Amino acid sequence: MTQTQTASPTAAPAPDVAGLVEELSAVLGPDLVLTDERSLDKASQDGSYLSPILRAQWPIGRPEVVARPTSVEQVPLIVQAAVRRRVPITSRGKGTGNYGQVVPLHGGLVLDLTALRGIDEVDPEAGTVTAEAGVRMMSLEKRLAREGSQLWMYPSTVQSTLGGFLAGGSAGTGTIVHGRNHEGFVEALDVVFAHPDAEIVHLSGEDAQPFVHTYGVAGIIVRATVRIEPLQDWRCVYASFDDHHDAFAAVRRVHRVEPAPRLCSADGAHVASCLPEDEAIPAGRASLRAIVDASVADEVQAIVAEAGGAVEAVRSGVNESIKVSTLSYNHPTHWLQKAEPDTWFHMECQGDALVERLDEVEAVYPGGTLHLEAGHGRMFGMLNGHYSDPEAAYAGVPVLEGLGVRVHSPHQYRVDHGTEAVRALAARTDPHGLLNPGRWEA
Repeated sequence: MTQTQTASPTAAPAPDVAGLVEELSAVLGPDLVLTDERSLDKASQDGSYLSPILRAQWPIGRPEVVARPTSVEQVPLIVQAAVRRRVPITSRGKGTGNYGQVVPLHGGLVLDLTALRGIDEVDPEAGTVTAEAGVRMMSLEKRLAREGSQLWMYPSTVQSTLGGFLAGGSAGTGTIVHGRNHEGFVEALDVVFAHPDAEIVHLSGEDAQPFVHTYGVAGIIVRATVRIEPLQDWRCVYASFDDHHDAFAAVRRVHRVEPAPRLCSADGAHVASCLPEDEAIPAGRASLRAIVDASVADEVQAIVAEAGGAVEAVRSGVNESIKVSTLSYNHPTHWLQKAEPDTWFHMECQGDALVERLDEVEAVYPGGTLHLEAGHGRMFGMLNGHYSDPEAAYAGVPVLEGLGVRVHSPHQYRVDHGTEAVRALAARTDPHGLLNPGRWEA
C-alpha cells in the first residue's frame, strides 16, 4: 500500500494495548515504555489549565501507555505496531499546547517525541535549518545565534518543541514580519502516517503545509526544515506609561517602524503587576515591551516619549530577547491567573478596534483587561474577564464582533484551520482514525 492509499473498510477490532506494551518494550526497551500512574497523569495534561471552561471538564482524556523513542527511525516501528493493534496515537512535545490539543481524548498511546533533539543541518546560504521534532525552540534559537542566524519565528513558550509548535502552534516571536507558522515558515517535513507499513515520508513545499497547525491528526512530524535569516542586532525596550491607552497607541506606532520589530506587547497596570518582578516593569504603571532592531532603537524610544511614556530599560543579547518573548501572547494571562486563581478567563481577539475602541472592548466582560500584541499587519489581544460560567463567556462574543473585533475561543481542542481539507487528507493518511482522535467537530 502506498502512503496515501485508502484501506478497504473492515470491522474495527478492539484496541490491544497489552499487546502493544509488550511489543514496544521489545523495540524500545522497557524503560522507554511507561505505564506508571505518574507518567500517565503527566501525559494527560497540557496548557488547558489556562481555560476554566476546559479545566472544569478534567480529566478529558488519559493514555494507557507512553512511549519515548530516542531516534527518529524508531517512530515508524511504533506506529506500525499501534496501527496493527488499533491503538490510538497522540503525538506530544512539551505539552504546552493550548488547549487540550495533546490530551489523548480516546486513551491509547501517547508518543512522547521530546528525546528527538538532533539539529541535523544549519544552512545559512539556503536560509534553512533542519532539526528533529523534539528540539526545544529556545535551544534552536540559541544555537543559530552562535552561528550568526535566527529563526523566522519561535513561540512565546520557548521551551516548546519544534514539532509541537508546527503541529499545534500558530504565531509567536517574529510574526510581525513573517506571519503565522503556516504562512511560509516550513520548507519541508518528515512525517509518519498511520499505516501498517508506516515509514518516514519526506514532504516539501506545498505538500508539507497541510500538516502544519493541524494537531497531528493527519501525520506525525518527526523532522522539519524551517526558514532562518541572518541574525539581527536586537534591542529589548521596556517602557512604562501612566495609562494603558497611551501604551496601546504606542504599540501601533512601534509596530510600523522599519525594519519591523520582532515583537511588541503591552499590558495595563493590573496585568503588568502580575508579571515576574523586574525593575523595568514598575508597579502601578502600564507596560510596553518590544524587541527592535538596534538601528531603530532611538526612534522607538522617541515614540515612547511622544506617547507620554518612560523608557525603563534597553537590553541586548539572545537571552534578553527570549525573556521578552516569554512575556507575550497568552503568557500575561498565565501570570494573571497564577496571581489570582479561579478568577479569570480569556478570549483571543484581533482587530484595530482593540486600540480604537479599547474602553468598549474591555467593558464587554466584568473586570475586563486586555493584553495587546502586534501581529503581521494587525493587532492581536487576549481579553481577560472575570469568570462566572461558559454561557456568560460566550455571550460576549457577538458583542465583541459587533465592535469590529474578530474572536477566537481558546476553550476548545478541535481542528479549526482548513478543517475539510485536513479531514480529507487524514482519510488517506490515517484510514483507521487513530491519530489524535476526537479533534473534529461533532
